[in-house]
Amino acid sequence: MTVLAHRADTLTRDALAVLQPGFEGTTAPAWLLRQVGEGLTAVGLFGRNIASPEQLAALTAQLRAEREEVLVAIDEEGGDVTRLEVRGGSSFPGNLALGAVDDTGLTREVARELGRRLAECGVNLNWAPSADVNSNPDNPVIGVRSFGADTHLAARHTAAYVEGLQAAGVAACTKHFPGHGDTSVDSHHALPRIDVDLDTLTARELVPFRAAIEAGTKAVMSAHILVPALDPTRPATLSPRILTGLLREELGYEGLIVTDGMEMNAIAGTYGIERGSVLAIAAGADAICVGGGLADEATVLRLRDALVAAVREGSLPEERLAEAAARVRVLAEWTRRAAGPGARPEGSGAPGIGLEAARRAVTVSGTAAPLATAPYVATLAPVANIAVGDETPWGVAAELAALLPGTGSGVYPEGATAGDVLAAAGDRGVVAVVRDAHRHPWMAKALDALVEARPDTVVVEMGLPRAEPRGALYIATHGASRVCGRAAAEVIAGVAGA
Repeated sequence: MTVLAHRADTLTRDALAVLQPGFEGTTAPAWLLRQVGEGLTAVGLFGRNIASPEQLAALTAQLRAEREEVLVAIDEEGGDVTRLEVRGGSSFPGNLALGAVDDTGLTREVARELGRRLAECGVNLNWAPSADVNSNPDNPVIGVRSFGADTHLAARHTAAYVEGLQAAGVAACTKHFPGHGDTSVDSHHALPRIDVDLDTLTARELVPFRAAIEAGTKAVMSAHILVPALDPTRPATLSPRILTGLLREELGYEGLIVTDGMEMNAIAGTYGIERGSVLAIAAGADAICVGGGLADEATVLRLRDALVAAVREGSLPEERLAEAAARVRVLAEWTRRAAGPGARPEGSGAPGIGLEAARRAVTVSGTAAPLATAPYVATLAPVANIAVGDETPWGVAAELAALLPGTGSGVYPEGATAGDVLAAAGDRGVVAVVRDAHRHPWMAKALDALVEARPDTVVVEMGLPRAEPRGALYIATHGASRVCGRAAAEVIAGVAGA
């Protein structure tokens, strides 16, 4: 091989190494296996790729037959954002519930058990936890994905989560740097902007990331947000000042920097994914997450070729691409060693820890007695944000029906009224289930009218509890995972374990 040919091959392999693409289906397509063989070092999994633990283990084994040290990444936060249990709801509460309990030992154990289940299926990089301080209660995309609005609470639980996940041999990817909590726009749709001064950012947003770095997080994910106090022109994902100047140099972080999904409109709609990917690597990112909405070989080849062309044109230094690829390979090697015999503590884990945590997170206001007869459950359902997805079931209806046979239920989208619910409920007691009622005027209006008409209504808030407690019984679960629904149902039915 000539020197030029060798250099071209190295460039191509490095460009492939920094990509984290997705794909369609529950088995690895031929094109993906081919690209893994040619240098692709990471693959991202989504709900569409997972049918069962056994199927997932077979899928990851397929990938490792091509490259033993391949990174298999997933967006598994537990709680509202689950990929492992996308069709049934998570066995773990999310961050807000863990923050509400405020027991870092519990958070560490929940993360360790979640990591154990991921590792058993061959997943070794988790795009979690969210270290965002949810300082804006109207935030449309973070909310219950945050440990809370208290900076230091978020910091200690972020660190505990990182420690627990990595104790199971799964690399943590702390997100969304430098902090997505004070936004009012979802970066899946547009470019959010945080207009606070540097002192506020340092004292609030950056504290949990410092804690994650001290805890040894193997990866950090950048946010597609504009923070003028740090960089008035470029979003964090594309900003040398933020990724290199702040994260690398000021905070001293040496691990992998991963971008949030480049197909999100904050980047794709303003820079395009090819140019955005080049700018991200040039700014200091090491890995390009893409595949939530783009999941084919053509996308991989487009991005590979864009990176190679940028090096050849001089807009991306060759050593920067090589450095990024090297960090990906270092993490891949860490995960390979972490998965080796004796690398992780033996044992079956703590399978009931998720329900235990969800039960501890529930708060209850009111003095009404538990229901003795089957009620009617009305779920006032907002449109789910893209990170959560519409396909994951939530609520208390199914869990309550298992405890009180004969329970009826209905789902009410935007525009529904209290009259709609009362007509369906008849003379049965009503359980009204809401999610972030404070952010949805139609929902708050329907709920107020329902409680006024039926003061014995039980209200279950499965999002961020912001409004004054209402109803005969007001239950806040701090999340909408399956176990949060189970914990609320136990309170409503008054069964043991509530």
